[in-house]
Amino acid sequence: MFRDRLDAAKQLAQRLEHLKGHNPLILAIPRGGVPMGRYLADALEGELDVVLVRKIRAPGSPEFAIGAVSEDGSMKLDDAASQFSSAAVEREVEHQRKLLKERRTRYSPIRPPIPPEGRVVVVVDDGSATGATMEAALKMLSGRAERLIAAMGVGSRSAVARLKAAADEVACLEVPRGFMGVGQFYADFSQVEEEEVVELLGRSSN
Repeated sequence: MFRDRLDAAKQLAQRLEHLKGHNPLILAIPRGGVPMGRYLADALEGELDVVLVRKIRAPGSPEFAIGAVSEDGSMKLDDAASQFSSAAVEREVEHQRKLLKERRTRYSPIRPPIPPEGRVVVVVDDGSATGATMEAALKMLSGRAERLIAAMGVGSRSAVARLKAAADEVACLEVPRGFMGVGQFYADFSQVEEEEVVELLGRSSN
């Protein structure tokens, strides 16, 4: 469906072209969303930063997400979390909070996060299977941004429906049937390394 993340970002930039001239704040979800966010910030003449959220993994099943936690400490647990002991879930939450603090230190060693107050904010990721991570990011920004837009290359129907309740607008290029995973819809879904994230965030907009 997409050649790579840059292909998806170019298509999203066309979808969001009306934001050009409004100095939008592009908040990318690391790591896959950052290359897309860099392109969007340049194309829409905005600023780029990251919004830090992490999936809460099911104890013993790290591929299964049972919620998400954001860097401000807030978290959202899915109903599936009730299948596990509260102590095990809390250990996982604390682990992810620690990783979030480490990431902020690594990504923003010189300047603090860009404040979203009064801005048109676009939260971008390469895709969303459950909507949990993107929803956590949107809820952290709710009431602070002037307008909140969730942008992604591909999303499941359930994820898009979930995000419509948390954002002013959802810009999702493809909502396919038979959704199994985000990588299914990218010919090149190579992992984005931490070094690339740091380099892209440090690069000023054109």
